[in-house]
Amino acid sequence: MALLDVRDLSVSYGSRVAVASSTFSVSAGEVVAVVGESGSGKTTTANAVIGLVPSSAGQILLNGTDIAGWSSRRMRAIRGAQIGLIPQDPANSLNPVKTVGAQIGETLRIHGVRLDVRSRVIELLERVGLGIEHFRKYPHELSGGMRQRVLIASAIALRPQLIIADEPTSALDVTVQRRILDLIDDLRKEYGTAVLLVTHDLGVAADRSDRLVVMKDGRIEEQGPTREVLATPSASYTKQLLHDAPALSARPFRAPVESEPIIVVRDLVKEFKGFRAVDNVSFEVRRGTTHAIVGESGSGKTTTARMITRFEKPTSGEVTIHADGAFRRNVQLVYQNPFGSLDPRQTIAEIVGEPLRNFKLGDRTTVAKLIERVALPSDVLGRKARELSGGQRQRVAIARALAVDPAVVVLDEAVSALDVSVQAQILDLLETLQNDLGLTYLFISHDLSVVRQISHTVSVMNKGRIVESGTTSQVFQDPQDDYTRELLAALPVGVAS
Repeated sequence: MALLDVRDLSVSYGSRVAVASSTFSVSAGEVVAVVGESGSGKTTTANAVIGLVPSSAGQILLNGTDIAGWSSRRMRAIRGAQIGLIPQDPANSLNPVKTVGAQIGETLRIHGVRLDVRSRVIELLERVGLGIEHFRKYPHELSGGMRQRVLIASAIALRPQLIIADEPTSALDVTVQRRILDLIDDLRKEYGTAVLLVTHDLGVAADRSDRLVVMKDGRIEEQGPTREVLATPSASYTKQLLHDAPALSARPFRAPVESEPIIVVRDLVKEFKGFRAVDNVSFEVRRGTTHAIVGESGSGKTTTARMITRFEKPTSGEVTIHADGAFRRNVQLVYQNPFGSLDPRQTIAEIVGEPLRNFKLGDRTTVAKLIERVALPSDVLGRKARELSGGQRQRVAIARALAVDPAVVVLDEAVSALDVSVQAQILDLLETLQNDLGLTYLFISHDLSVVRQISHTVSVMNKGRIVESGTTSQVFQDPQDDYTRELLAALPVGVAS
């Protein structure tokens, strides 16, 4: 008998069906990954299992007992004791006014543990790699990886039979992601805990799960042993996901291009109140190529990009852009979050047309051509940003950047917030635009899988310094620095090769 047996589960929000007739199971000690894009129903399914959203129909059997339809009061006895939850966003899942120790201790007390709570909390902290010194700290004093470890400590406090991990590493750097996934795996082996892993990252699912459940539009497209699904997918949607996933693609490295440098950075330094965020950074980007700057949070890559785009003033050093005309016309920036960078009050036509008005270029026909160039239908011109999907908004941001015919486009984590298929479409679009227009890209990213696919050359940053530079194939296939090797080792199997 399976530990968790979900049969014909359906969940509706009003008239909208979020999950339709889903059936799958999880056995003791097994990792089952539920994968799919935003809106596929994977998180709703997980929330229904733990009773955070009510099911409309079907059964949720836990050790043979149907818990579907249980009241919140009855489910409170299950949560934590038999089913643990590791939520996606540690920043919003922890109480900012309570210490770490108090929050983990609360999990124990809710379920009747009264004796020696402090010792047990310290033991849990140590189990997830945090010392006793973290007991009295508040969430804001911890890094993202540390906060995620606190949530794991709470989830395993009562040694539940099943852990639901909802995108547990989506906001984490690659090395922190590996440590968190290793920790979950160690706990699974030690306690025999089953894991329901909800993720949009097929690389993580491929690397860490025993079985895959692929969801689309609230329905299960296919499921089976992970190796079999990856090797011989039967559903066309699964085939497309696997094709689009940078972590699983076997695309060749982009060949180096011999051209003159268009961006020259020399001895760049940026200090904030005595802290050196960027430390003597130098590199060149050749015209018509893509140069990636990679590194973890705090490495200095975004600060470097902001100095190149003149949104930050260097403490010392220089940046030279070899292009004719005004700087603001030649260097354009595309942000990570297109929704935050697009004026919600303006129509798409007004957003794309604004730089044309500022530089007294073009007209409505030019705007329409720009929208067509980024493969958007003409009917988006009259809409507002909130009416578009994330991928459509990012295309609008790219169209706006292209409006003034720049020589250089700086892309700061420009695809990190997108689903895998949308991400693939944007990357293909960027490559097509580069080939058609001769654009030069400076690509800022923490995602080495994407960097491998799109860049000609790479600089690896760590603690404000460039520790390694070279062609993408050189850096990925023959890394020289220990930090680069650590980053590549944290990737799912097959990505770095």
